[in-house]
This record gives sequence, structure tokens and C-alpha cells, in this order.
Amino acid sequence: MRPIRLACGVAAALLASACAATGTTTTPGAAPAAQETAAPGYLAVADQALPTGGALNLQVHIDSGAATGYDPQLADVATTWQLLSLSYETLTTIGPDFSVQPLLAEKWDTPSPTEYVFHLRKGVTFSNGREMTADDVVGSLKRLLASKGVWRGQLGPVKSVTKDGDDKVKVTLEQPYTPFLAALANVPAAVLPMKEIDDKSVDPATTLLGTGPYVVDNHRQDVSWTFKRNDKYWSKGKPAADTVNVSIAPEEAARIAALQNGGAALATLGNVDSASMLAGAKDVKVVTQATTDFYYLMLNTLKPGSKLADPKVRQAIAIALDNQQIADVALGGKGKPTAITPAGLPGSCDPAALPSAAKSVDDAKALLAEAGAQNLTFTLSIFSTEPAPAVAQVIQQNLQQAGITVKIEQMDEASWSGKVYGKAPAEFDAAMSWFAGYADPGMVTKWWNPETAGFNVGFMKPDKDLNALIDAAGKEPAGAGRDKALTEVCAKADADAQMIPLVTRPATVAYRTDALSPSLYATEGYGNVLRLVADARVKKSQ
Repeated sequence: MRPIRLACGVAAALLASACAATGTTTTPGAAPAAQETAAPGYLAVADQALPTGGALNLQVHIDSGAATGYDPQLADVATTWQLLSLSYETLTTIGPDFSVQPLLAEKWDTPSPTEYVFHLRKGVTFSNGREMTADDVVGSLKRLLASKGVWRGQLGPVKSVTKDGDDKVKVTLEQPYTPFLAALANVPAAVLPMKEIDDKSVDPATTLLGTGPYVVDNHRQDVSWTFKRNDKYWSKGKPAADTVNVSIAPEEAARIAALQNGGAALATLGNVDSASMLAGAKDVKVVTQATTDFYYLMLNTLKPGSKLADPKVRQAIAIALDNQQIADVALGGKGKPTAITPAGLPGSCDPAALPSAAKSVDDAKALLAEAGAQNLTFTLSIFSTEPAPAVAQVIQQNLQQAGITVKIEQMDEASWSGKVYGKAPAEFDAAMSWFAGYADPGMVTKWWNPETAGFNVGFMKPDKDLNALIDAAGKEPAGAGRDKALTEVCAKADADAQMIPLVTRPATVAYRTDALSPSLYATEGYGNVLRLVADARVKKSQ
């Protein structure tokens, strides 16, 4: 959702490595040759022996592209990243093992912990046929750094971006920043056609012009997208499908019906019961893609007169929550409790070791009594997309055990977003959303600083001590020192409890085996189930 629903794991040592990454002749992260069982790191591998061509029909639940236009640097929701990733590409990408891999950069050198020299891939053109240059890369990064886009904060303390010859770009940081390469791997850091943007022949808010495998042929907001193949795409043999048709189907029942009747070859699902509902459907396969995305609870400390402004009340709420029960009941056992560093990433905190985890409901009741909030009642605002309502119901039951009454306010995603992010100070009491897990355990922690995140300035007070710990952890190279620094961040955020991490958010993907041979990572961290869509083979009608 925000980076915000937003947006997984990476081998931490790779992020700190000072050696150059090696480029490849095909798209990094692409699936290996088809085999009877998926390769390590994959749920499915496209059968490359199948012919290319055809139309791939997909269904997703939401289209948020109108919120900020098409400009990838302003895109702050994972559903937008999914769609824009078909047309835009980045210097780096994330592989199936969550290592940082080359994409538009063939390789990079790190002469020092604060210097990165990217060697640009040759033969890359934008979909209008113009060759990508170092000027495009330099201009794109400078534009992002000067923007108000949320992803600017993820790039860290960039000091300068300069061209180093015709095919190299050098980025110098003010200080070491371990997540830097991983931060370059997401759509907001894409390389844009800066020549056309500067001469105003292209407006990125209304036109998608990238180096990716597809170009937009048609878009009807909240109805559909049609992408056609980019015949000038640099990676030989890709994309496999000629056309990708994306239908927006907010109702899960409609997506299930489309899978059953063949209207969709692939659909994303939210309800944990959807797999059982499709169990008898001929030629339909349902898989669970693990993610380090996670749900979290926002408590508005800026609303005048709110009891949630009292840290004792917030701590009591954190203590009373049973995240394992949320995972077991609302997510069918497929999610995992997490701290603010996504569960499963190297160096992430152990949620069982958080201060709140060692306390009981009686401790929560005592804190509420100290704060004079024994009969606390508040409204929890949620979006209606499954499984959010199920998660909210378990939260309601958990807090009832501590004497807290929670009223659930359920609304469509646009109304929810307007209420939560539309005003400063915000008017909601509490709200629930999800973050993408990204590719480094320190990345999501930056959203706990509202001065960096921006989206939460309307409901969250900055905590200077927490901010200092987040910044200190970002400087630490991967290893025991960084693990310790992140543990301190997790504990401090747990005590502050303005945003409370809950459980990881698995993704359910269903596809028709008679219509599609897809490639899917086993775990995804940037909220992008369409990451490998250029590899997918459409099966011809028999």
C-alpha cells in the first residue's frame, strides 16, 4: 500500500561488498530454462520451449496510477510499481535469492564505502528508439533527489551524481549507507528519458517512455491497462507475449470467476480461503508467494484530545496485540510476526525479543490505568481489500481482552487513503496498512521518521532518538555491528509505538496452467508480482 503500502530479502553481505558485480547478456533475474520442478528461489519457471507471442490476460484488484500520474519518481504505492515496472527499468534489480543484481548497469565498482561507479549496459534504448545515455542516468537520479517523491529518502545521503565518461556514472555519498544498491532497484529510481523531459517533448506524468519490455497502448483508470511489446527492447527474445492486458477487478469474487471461466490467465487474490474455493477448478493452480511485506497499525498521536498521544496507551496496545494469532487466524498461518525490520531478512530483529513481547495483557491493563484510559474506545479505519478486514477483526478481539473497544470502519481504498493521508493533522484515530519489505532490513525503518517519509507527518510525531538510531544503523556495514544497531532501532520503535508492525503479508497468485506458463519468485519484496512478466509464455488454444 504505502511505501507505503508500500514495497524483500537480500544477502546483506552483498550490499556491503566492495567488489564489482558482473553483468549478463540477458535480463538479470530472468528465469532459468524450464524444468519439471521450479529452480531454487522460484515458485514457477516459464517453459521457454513454448512459442512466443499472444496476449496475456491478468486481473488485479486496484489501479492507483491516477493519484500522481504516471511519473515513477512520485509513485508511492506497490500496485503502481507493478504496472510501471512493465515500462521502466532501474540500474540494479533483485534476484531470486534477493541478491542485488545488474540491470541497466552491467556492473559497478565501489572504490570506497562512499563511492559507486556504474558501468552502463550498451545497446539500451528507450521505447522511442533513442539510446539511453549517462546523461539520462545522471539526470534521473538528480531529478529524484530534488523531488518530493517518497523514494528520495531511501537513496540515503547522496553527495553528488556525475558522469564518468560516456558509459559510466559515479555516485558519491556523504557517508556509508548500506541499503544504497537495494534502494536503486525499485521503480521510483528508474532511468527516465531526461532529454525529452528537459525539452518538454515528454511529460512523465502523462506518458510512459522507458527502457522496459512493454509500452502502454491504452489505459482507462480503474478499468484496464493494455501494454504492447517494446520492439526495441534491449534483451534478446523478450518480452515473450505480444500484449499484456490488465483488468482492474476490485471484487475478489470477480477475479475468481475470471480464473474459472478462462477470462484471466493469472490473478492476484487476497482472501486466504480463495485457494480452497479454487481447489476444484480445472487447470487452475494457486500458489502462495512469500513476502517480507508486512501489515502495520498506525496510531494518530496528533489528533487533538486523543488518548493515543500518551505513550503508555500506545505501549498497552502493542502489548495486547497477539501477532501470532493474527498470522494464524487472519492469514491462515501463512504470515509471520515481524518487527519493523521485515521478518526473514538477514539481520532483522527477532519479534519475540521486542520489549512488548515479554509483557502480558495484565501489564497492558496496568499501563491503561496509569494513563487514565481504562475504558478506551477508538475507531480503526481500514480498506476493504482482503485480508485486511480479517486482520482488523483479530486486532479488535485482541484489544478487547485489555478492555479496549475498537470500532472498525471499513471503506474502499480511495476513501481510506483520503482519510488517512488527506489532511495534516489527520482526523482518523487509528488505521491499518502495509509496507513492502524491500531488499535490506534497514530500508523500511526509514519510514519511522516522518521527516523522511512525508506520508505520516499528519499523524506521527518525530522521535529524535529513534531517528538517530535509524541513521546510525544505516551507516553500519553488514555484520554483527549492524545487527546490534538494528536491534536497538526495533526496541526503540516498539516503545514509541506510533506505528506498530504486525505480521508479514503473503501474496496469493492463481493462474491457468492451460493458458499460461509464468515465472514467479518464491519470495517478493517490492510488492511486484509482475516482476517476471516478460518471461511468461502464453499457451495457444488447443
